[in-house]
Amino acid sequence: MTVMVAVPDSPEGRTALSAAIDEARLRGTDLVVLNLALDPLDLVGMPTDLDITVKERTGYADLADCVLAALDERAGKIDLLVIGMKRRSPIGKALLGSLSQRLLLEVDVPVLAVKR
Repeated sequence: MTVMVAVPDSPEGRTALSAAIDEARLRGTDLVVLNLALDPLDLVGMPTDLDITVKERTGYADLADCVLAALDERAGKIDLLVIGMKRRSPIGKALLGSLSQRLLLEVDVPVLAVKR
């Protein structure tokens, strides 16, 4: 089985990646890194003791749709999804929606949500 991490270009994304590496090591499994940024992911410093696959974002303007599509591609093979979260006010949640919130509500696998 596999740990998947959604990594946007943000401090929260880097925190999620670090937590996912730790979880993959703990579980003795491989890691799928879903790069949600527009630029290629910087792989400098990635551990060599893990089997890491990087999947680039494809064709989805909505990042949650990109994550959901990647999960669908690997249906039944993902043990855990790791995401980063940032603190938002109640008004911010009501007005803008949230990638983290949508993933927490819609995915069919356990989710580890980490804060910076």
